[in-house]
Amino acid sequence: MSEDSNEADRLAALARYGLLDTPPEEGFDRLTRIAAFLFSAPIALISLVDRDRQWFKSACGLAGRETPREWAFCAHAIQGTEVMVVPDARLDPRFRDNPLVTGPPHIRFYAGAPLLTADGFALGTLCVIDATPRPGMSGGHQLILRDLARLTIDLLELRQVRGGIH
Repeated sequence: MSEDSNEADRLAALARYGLLDTPPEEGFDRLTRIAAFLFSAPIALISLVDRDRQWFKSACGLAGRETPREWAFCAHAIQGTEVMVVPDARLDPRFRDNPLVTGPPHIRFYAGAPLLTADGFALGTLCVIDATPRPGMSGGHQLILRDLARLTIDLLELRQVRGGIH
């Protein structure tokens, strides 16, 4: 399967959930508040990576609802299945010139766990962000972030079974 067909299948999986451009929902907001608290992070997001943007189903500590995909740390995180950790974005060649690093919110630390569907598609991430660099993330903290991402998928699945917002 080519990367382009895999991306088309991933976008089709994302569309099946019918989440893009929907209003905030308390269940998702709970998850980002918990993540922000557990990781002492000023920003926690449930980010869905669409064709040309990343859109935030939930944003704790950030006013915006989307950014261009080419700026999205999460677009890199969905390329794998493990937690992606960036200790200091200024030192990472992928991100050092990113407008989200050079300007507000001045991202330094990023950790994102892919939101993996049962059929293996990464829809986006549950991520935590800080304007202060951090040395990394312990294995235990990565496990907790993955668990929160899995809970996010559980909530997406429940939402789909129930037919939308409840």
